[in-house]
Amino acid sequence: MEDLMTTSFETVTSADGTSIAFDRTGQGGPVILVGGAFNDRTTVAGLAATLAVDFTVIAYDRRGRGDSGAGAVYSVEREVEDLAALVEHVGGSAAVFGHSSGAVLGLEAAARGVAMTSLAVYEPPYVVDDSRTRPGADLFDRVRALIAEGDRDGAAELFLVEGTGTPAEVVKGMRDDAFWAWFTGLAHTLPYDLALCGPGNVLPADRLAKITVPTLVIDGGESDAWMRAGARAVADTVAGARYATVEGQDHGVLHQPDTLRDLLTGFLR
Repeated sequence: MEDLMTTSFETVTSADGTSIAFDRTGQGGPVILVGGAFNDRTTVAGLAATLAVDFTVIAYDRRGRGDSGAGAVYSVEREVEDLAALVEHVGGSAAVFGHSSGAVLGLEAAARGVAMTSLAVYEPPYVVDDSRTRPGADLFDRVRALIAEGDRDGAAELFLVEGTGTPAEVVKGMRDDAFWAWFTGLAHTLPYDLALCGPGNVLPADRLAKITVPTLVIDGGESDAWMRAGARAVADTVAGARYATVEGQDHGVLHQPDTLRDLLTGFLR
């Protein structure tokens, strides 16, 4: 069993020459885990360990994070190419699980024809109803400007308040916590997440309707109403998609990876 759970560190080169770093754990069919904003491969490591009993799990640093390169110019296409390079590296087809903006990346990659056996997404952050204010269409530019000025604190705060709908007073409290340094450390990658979600986090129904991969859309029973509405809308838009709720969980489900195990193992197989 010890052998089975060894984690090896590897890299793969994406189409534009950027090095993408990942950890490989377990054995079985390949599953690639795609984290969201403020995430690197360590954030999905708990889920990787949970799934590695049944799968070969690939937990990677999206570009600009951890041990991966950033590339010269960011675009959603580059991130799709990164995921495609990983799929190719593990055998030409793989199951994919994405969380938050990582779920959006998984959906965008599937819509563009990246070879997947199945796709599971947790709360892609599209705003589809009026249960929250839609992020400003210029949020990408404003966050990028703060990063260019070296104001990582301001960039992280703006993203959380306007991008994710976190109440300003909650974010003020977060800034006093030791873990705030984790957020500021990854703040330079927030424009990537905003580019993926698009201006105003509008559901790209035409693109999602092109997805032919078997898809499972998941939300948490304790999550914000807008996130649950977005998940349901994705499930309604992708042909044949399944929709499931993990009771007692919210957007921070990666901290409780065992709650996803049965659902994901059953589906991704």
